[in-house]
Amino acid sequence: MLVRLVLLALLATLAPAQQKSSSLFQEVDEMTSALSEITGWPVKRKVPAKIITKEEFRRQVESRMKGSNKKEMRAEETTLKMFGFIPQDFDLAKDTVDLVSEQAAAFYDYSKKRLFVLDSTSEGSEQRVALVHELAHALADQQHPLGKYLNKGSPDDDASTAREAVMEGQATWLTWAYVSKRNGGKAEVAPDMIAKLTDNSGAESPDFPVFSKEPLYLRESLVFPYDEGMKFQDAVYHKLGRKSFDEIFNRAPRSTQQILHPETYLEDEKPQDPEPPALDKKTFRVINDGSVGEFDHSMLLRQFVGDKEGRAAASHWRGGAFRLYENKRQKYPVLTYISEWSSPEAARHFFTLYQRVLKGKWKEMKVSERTGDHVYGTGDSGKFELKLSGTTVTSTEGLR
Repeated sequence: MLVRLVLLALLATLAPAQQKSSSLFQEVDEMTSALSEITGWPVKRKVPAKIITKEEFRRQVESRMKGSNKKEMRAEETTLKMFGFIPQDFDLAKDTVDLVSEQAAAFYDYSKKRLFVLDSTSEGSEQRVALVHELAHALADQQHPLGKYLNKGSPDDDASTAREAVMEGQATWLTWAYVSKRNGGKAEVAPDMIAKLTDNSGAESPDFPVFSKEPLYLRESLVFPYDEGMKFQDAVYHKLGRKSFDEIFNRAPRSTQQILHPETYLEDEKPQDPEPPALDKKTFRVINDGSVGEFDHSMLLRQFVGDKEGRAAASHWRGGAFRLYENKRQKYPVLTYISEWSSPEAARHFFTLYQRVLKGKWKEMKVSERTGDHVYGTGDSGKFELKLSGTTVTSTEGLR
């Protein structure tokens, strides 16, 4: 919904530092040729590659963050806080710098058509894996310009998250298909390898203190494009074969639900586009809006309800959207939100679960009126109103 594209934009606009010599780049031609054989994509140009220092990388991330649109960053931070994804005292800008600086191993700059490997990435297999991944991006960019592909529509749309998962998931799949091919096997990724690669039980490690302390939503937002995107690529590949590499760019997935459930992509199921409750334009201005997909609902429910129940309920998602308003005079935020579900029963179940979300994300929740399809009261941010109507659930939170 939100921060994933902020991180991606940062990595796509950083300038290179001074180059250091490395024998690593002697393997670029062989790697690119192998990726071309796997995908059937021609190599149209050689991709320049450099090594940069981790310290210089962090300075450039900090510089980029300082030059970003502060109003947009504040609106995204406020939206995450209103939904309950991050604590009220969370500093999104600072955290983004810390997180990107810790997690980055290499990146492909699709605006400058160059790739960079950080000198902090361990020499040997780790560097080679990182390099193959970025070369997969570069080769894809030569067929389907990544900047154009990723920047369709609003960055806060669920479909944007799905397209990011296509880009990262395909590059991850191709990386391990290359490894398999080089080791004498098929140019595919075995099911047991996918299971191993997407097992994040040890992700919270002392080696990554920033990531380990992140709120669930931010941790999963970083992992989702790689893990679920790779599973998506694998499923589409086994259905369409080599054609899949172009198909998921030519016909981009419409939602994170299509990433999580590839059969919905293959059957071209279209998500619904409901309209969130509107507030008086004379009193309030819209400062952020976007869609809320299955991934976002899964995170919301897993955080405040529980993992198994949250995933199961979120799978019945059919559409969702939000608007973040600001009171023109008093400057306080109000969140309006709508979700559409597969059946009246699924909507009622979510209506019940979302009351637990409200109770969980606020220190204090007082209900002044409750019926079978309506809950009204106050929470930490102000007055709230939750409604159920058929397959739709709406919420307005923060009125004063």
